[in-house]
Amino acid sequence: MGERVAKAATAQQKHIFVINDTVAILDLFRELLEEEGYRVTTDGFSVELMEMLGRVKADRPDLLVLDFIIQDEGRGWQFLQMLKMDRETADIPVIACTAAVKLVEELQMHLDTMGVSVVLKPFDIEHLLAKIDGVWDGAAVDA
Repeated sequence: MGERVAKAATAQQKHIFVINDTVAILDLFRELLEEEGYRVTTDGFSVELMEMLGRVKADRPDLLVLDFIIQDEGRGWQFLQMLKMDRETADIPVIACTAAVKLVEELQMHLDTMGVSVVLKPFDIEHLLAKIDGVWDGAAVDA
């Protein structure tokens, strides 16, 4: 139990920004991550890419959890590319949480180069939390 409390104390200082166009998933992430002690911001990505980038720049999260398919388009992937090309946001760690298996397979080399972790939906909660912990532990967590 002591380890869990210590982990929660560390998590308290971390801010996770979740971008997904499904309200139920945003609610799930908020509940799950706040329970783990993280500060959580969620966004349904209902704005243009540049405005979304501005929101992330303003919030400066410690981690971004991003879906690739937004409103039936690959806007999440487009946004990730913008994020990684912008000097102000390039260093923000990203975990892609997506059901787009084929897209992930096609982009795997690019994702590896960008240092982006992937959690495929439907996901196991413990696996997701391990990926998030791995961002700050510096440890690679196998899929």
